[in-house]
Amino acid sequence: MSTKLTIGLFGFGVVGQGLNDIIRTKDLNLEIKKIAIKNPDKKRSLPESLFTTDASVILNDPEINTVVELINDADAAYLIVKAALQSGKNVVSANKKMVATHLEEFLHIQEQHGTSLLYEGAVCGSIPIIRNLEEYYDNELLYSIRGIFNGSSNYILSKTFNENLDYETALKQAQDLGFAETDPILDVGGFDAKYKLVIAASHAYGVLPNPEDVFNIGIQNLSAKDIQYAKEKNYKIKLVPTALEFGEKQVVLYVLPKMIKADDFLFNVENEYNGVIVQAAFADQQFFFGKGAGGHPTGSAVLSDITALRYDYKYEYKKYRSNKGFVLSNDYQLNVYLRYSDDTLLSKLKLSEVTERFYSPDFSYVIGKVALSELFANADLLDNRDTFIAEIGTVFTATV
Repeated sequence: MSTKLTIGLFGFGVVGQGLNDIIRTKDLNLEIKKIAIKNPDKKRSLPESLFTTDASVILNDPEINTVVELINDADAAYLIVKAALQSGKNVVSANKKMVATHLEEFLHIQEQHGTSLLYEGAVCGSIPIIRNLEEYYDNELLYSIRGIFNGSSNYILSKTFNENLDYETALKQAQDLGFAETDPILDVGGFDAKYKLVIAASHAYGVLPNPEDVFNIGIQNLSAKDIQYAKEKNYKIKLVPTALEFGEKQVVLYVLPKMIKADDFLFNVENEYNGVIVQAAFADQQFFFGKGAGGHPTGSAVLSDITALRYDYKYEYKKYRSNKGFVLSNDYQLNVYLRYSDDTLLSKLKLSEVTERFYSPDFSYVIGKVALSELFANADLLDNRDTFIAEIGTVFTATV
């Protein structure tokens, strides 16, 4: 027997409206009682009586047993979700920054108050990766999870490789289509992908890192020279967040552009689509593909969480609770392509095992190995127009 859900919805933007569209097509045992919005003057597609600008109207309503949080502001979302969980309401959220930043605290709040926080829609839109990590792979040893987690940056990279657009033109097109924000750095800088990676890794390995402790470099400094190099070598460049186990119970998380060949599943993930590859000890390699953004794809993931709450579903965080002893480490060697203009960068990064080097007045690069810890230590030097770094292949070694 399923529980009737009376929902208080925060946010009625693209995902909120997408969710409402889907709910209207289905006969479900749930009802949206009230919607909290920021702008009361904006024209809405639903009756005015449904809306409020006062969060407490939802949070203090004893009839509302479920809060669905779909706002952009991570700090405001945190306060809403925390208050709702503490007052005995279950919560569904699609806010990846908020979940990634406060996951450990939310885990304990759920324990204390017997409530449930679900967030499938926060990671890769319509792809059900969290539920699969939580249920299907709960007893599986996972070697790695990697993929394309951000549709905006992937759209830009698709246009540069498939239609020969330069980076700036492709970015402008993504902004005009609503795939990228006016300030696109969260997407193209790899921050959005990093928040999603942190959430996925918590279910895959039971580690709960602070996002600030995870290295990310994006595609914002990509140049025509980098694209030319990749094409000559039959690579495509994708922005790939990676979580993998190496050494003795060590887990590394990072977000980097990656040069990949046609035999990689991610090679053909184009435009706003996302793809996730799970490499497992027994199930081997499995690939999830779907739309990573948009009102209806993300709304469908949110609805999946809502309907799971009708049967009192909770994440069990099995890997975290069983304490498998995984520790985060940046003592991991990467094989990289590095375009640079300043020779001192090579010595600062302690680049080793250089296998290829090219130098000319307007374009210099090396292929070699570097420790992730050195990239972290020199992150500010890597973020400039004269420098671009991308991983090539995977090297499973620790630096000791």
